[in-house]
Amino acid sequence: MINSDLYNDNSILFFDEIELRSILINFLNEDIGTGDITSELLIDDKIHADAQIICKNEGESIVSGLKEAKTIFDICDCDSKLLVNDGDILKRGTPVMNISGLAKSILKSERTALNLIMHMSGISTKTYQFVKELGDFSKLVNIASTRKTSPGLRYFDKKAVILGGGISHRSGLDKMILIKDNHIAITGSVKNAINIIKSKYGTKKKIECEVTDHDGLIDAIQSQADIVMLDNFTPEAVQNSLEKIIHLGIRNKIIIEVSGGITLDNVYKYASSKPNVISIGSLTHSFQAIDFSLEIQTNK
Repeated sequence: MINSDLYNDNSILFFDEIELRSILINFLNEDIGTGDITSELLIDDKIHADAQIICKNEGESIVSGLKEAKTIFDICDCDSKLLVNDGDILKRGTPVMNISGLAKSILKSERTALNLIMHMSGISTKTYQFVKELGDFSKLVNIASTRKTSPGLRYFDKKAVILGGGISHRSGLDKMILIKDNHIAITGSVKNAINIIKSKYGTKKKIECEVTDHDGLIDAIQSQADIVMLDNFTPEAVQNSLEKIIHLGIRNKIIIEVSGGITLDNVYKYASSKPNVISIGSLTHSFQAIDFSLEIQTNK
């Protein structure tokens, strides 16, 4: 595995708890508005209830978002107990959380809590599927997320990737220097872009450079980039490029990331060339939410 300090942005796991609570309150306010009209009309203020959240999804699922859901119930003055841990593998019918409190409060919290669990578990499960598909190569190759997250949900999306066995690559533009195709188009070449940054910034932050062909890879290595992203290479092109830099004796000088067009069907082919990282945008923009439901019983 690569040096996590060089590539993996773990800062996402140390999100300020007060800020997180404030975000979750805003999520609740979005759903509740001026009040739950239906519950106000139907349910007495003094009715207490017990409830349980259960996984309804077929096959293996990786649960995440439980910690955030627990905070949501706490904000609404409900008591909750986790029955499993974030990152656990679930089967259909597995209960994940018990909740107790005023019936109105549980119902007020229900949708927001379930939405987060379903969303984050979908990302964790898809990440897990990619990691599992690598087989033994998972010991050498990291599956990483990208910045292709829903606005306002980056913390939740990135955390879910980590819980699914992946790693998080820069949670924002300020976390790492990443020279992309449009930067190169403006500056004229890979070499120019890297040299400009080094002249202004020195070695304060690691430099990653995106390239689209083998010549770009060589230029980036010779210009002393720390990480090179092979963008939209075929599996065969990745293999050929890595074989060439191994032959030149410079493979160990660089971290290689592969990105673009990677699916569950071809990820093993990409991994067989032993890049350090395979980054996949679909982990966070094209996943299937995992089905969970809240089942309630009253205690009149």
